[in-house]
Amino acid sequence: MKAQNTLILPGGYCDSKLTYSRFRTREVQIGDIPMGGDNPIRIQSMTTIDTMDTLGSVEQTIRMVDAGCEYVRITAPSIKEAENLGNIKKELRARGYNVPLVADIHFTPNAAEVAARLIEKVRVNPGNYADKKKFDQIDYTDHAYQAELDRIYKKFAPLVNICKEYGTAMRIGTNHGSLSDRIMSRYGDTPEGMVESAMEFIRICEDLKFHNLCVSMKSSNPMVMVQAYRLLVERMVAEDMNYPLHLGVTEAGDGEDGRIKSAVGIGTLLEDGLGDTVRVSLTEEPEKEAPVAIALVNRYSKRAAELANTDQREILTLSNDSTARPYISQEVNTFVGGSLVPRVIVDISSKNLKDPFILSEVGYRYDAINDKYHMGDQSVDFVYLGDALPSFTMPGNLKQLYNYQTWYSLKNKSNIHPIYSLAEYNAATHKDTVLNLVRISNDDLATVDFENLQLDKTVVFLVETDHLHGMADQRQFFANLQEIGIDNPVIIRRTYKAADFSGPIGDIMNPEEPISKLQLYAATDLGALLIDGLGSGIWIDSPATAMDKLVSISFGILQATRSRISKTEYISCPSCGRTLFDLQETTQMIRSRTNHLKGLKIGIMGCIVNGPGEMADADYGYVGAGPDKITLYRGQEVVKKNVSSANALDELINIIKSDGLWIEENQD
Repeated sequence: MKAQNTLILPGGYCDSKLTYSRFRTREVQIGDIPMGGDNPIRIQSMTTIDTMDTLGSVEQTIRMVDAGCEYVRITAPSIKEAENLGNIKKELRARGYNVPLVADIHFTPNAAEVAARLIEKVRVNPGNYADKKKFDQIDYTDHAYQAELDRIYKKFAPLVNICKEYGTAMRIGTNHGSLSDRIMSRYGDTPEGMVESAMEFIRICEDLKFHNLCVSMKSSNPMVMVQAYRLLVERMVAEDMNYPLHLGVTEAGDGEDGRIKSAVGIGTLLEDGLGDTVRVSLTEEPEKEAPVAIALVNRYSKRAAELANTDQREILTLSNDSTARPYISQEVNTFVGGSLVPRVIVDISSKNLKDPFILSEVGYRYDAINDKYHMGDQSVDFVYLGDALPSFTMPGNLKQLYNYQTWYSLKNKSNIHPIYSLAEYNAATHKDTVLNLVRISNDDLATVDFENLQLDKTVVFLVETDHLHGMADQRQFFANLQEIGIDNPVIIRRTYKAADFSGPIGDIMNPEEPISKLQLYAATDLGALLIDGLGSGIWIDSPATAMDKLVSISFGILQATRSRISKTEYISCPSCGRTLFDLQETTQMIRSRTNHLKGLKIGIMGCIVNGPGEMADADYGYVGAGPDKITLYRGQEVVKKNVSSANALDELINIIKSDGLWIEENQD
């Protein structure tokens, strides 16, 4: 096996954390569409039709290609499905579609070996290609562990040799939830275990002189997914490898939640120049995935060239290492910072401030009969009013923010706080005794105004950016504060104009009403910082977007980064030919009865492949076990087997109730 060298990337896991630069990988040939190297970031998805339905698979593949897919993956759970891939390919070619096909393999090396002779690429999961998962904890000696590696070598080498002979590409696709017992026993359920699971198979490929491969590190938890990809790049570079990366958040779910979760994970890595192909996994029709992936990827197709034509800015620190630490801030008067969950700010200054019912859009429902407000789990913490004054009484626990001059003119300043520019704060003769928000940018740190800043424990920074690579610009800001030794809380503000996300993406929840790209861009820009522990709050400023949508996106980003939990989380697979029930319909049915269970994570999986392992992050699971049969899980523990579909949801709810975690939905 290859010995490790001492090569280290300047950015640790990427070329640079301070400016955009795409990590250069080796080129891999997949049919007529190469991946990696200088090629564009490729788009792919996976069929949901039974693989034995040749015409159905062909027609769905055509819809996916027409939607923008450049590679199409099809499940091959046994030899008969693997053989039928040849028929699907033949019919596609007859219709003029030369899209490379990818066989999705779990548990069945013999099916992989058949598929590798017929189509352009095979995907194998190192967690179950040569292992049967029993959830056993085994204390391996080094000798016993090496014996297991030797066994895997013999099991895997035939497929590698077939791929070499037929010019077939391969993806070594690790999934967080399907690590082998051997990996789990030595490394645990960790990003390190995910990476080593893949590296064991990559080293076999290298030993056999096979290099036409790419790698993935998927998880339903974006934080785990990001950590695993970053560690994978570091490990590959240390061993003189640079295989292309396939990016994806597995079992992301549907609707806005699925899009935000995917953007947090995929977008964070794209921001740092990682990724050669993308699949967005939504519990929706597969042709709905490609437009979302395209919207994410298109931001980066011209970024390097655009940045080259942009004046470079002076920054106070040039250390990549200093951007790797979470920013630990002090707490300001129990309002923001420290160990408090990140706060949410929404701008209501342009709304009708004579009508208290408008606050329902920010989570405060007004009860006119009793003249009181009702809060929800997604009630914002601050509203910005600018210079506009409301004619009604605000809720007592909703903090109001005004421009400094307007705040200064108010007689009653209870629960009301000022926002300053940096110059205004320095010149102000009166300041709030509990909370002062100061607008600032990374550029401001090199100004006289910042040099003259008199900080105290009431100051919260509101960091803004107009930089093309705004995430890196704001990340530099946090690094600079750390370098200086400042620990005041920082709220991240991003402003989006209508032109920034023009060009709609079709929304599967309402195909007639397109949605903007805002949720994808904001989830990328803010999520990439929050996932690294940067930021004590967020403010998405988008005048063209409805206020309730801004609230929903804000809380969705915090949920996806596990920064603030405000709702039930659904870990639902995107369906494939193995699926044993209608995932979209079932997900909506389960959501309709459980979406008030704040903080619970419910896995909804179409088959055993995406069952107890793949939902490693879930509290409860609803997994297809056969026609009209469901197995119910508590974590990875089977609670009830072979429950009829008609009764399965009621049985799941009874399990949650027996655990004392059920609450009745508030009808107030």
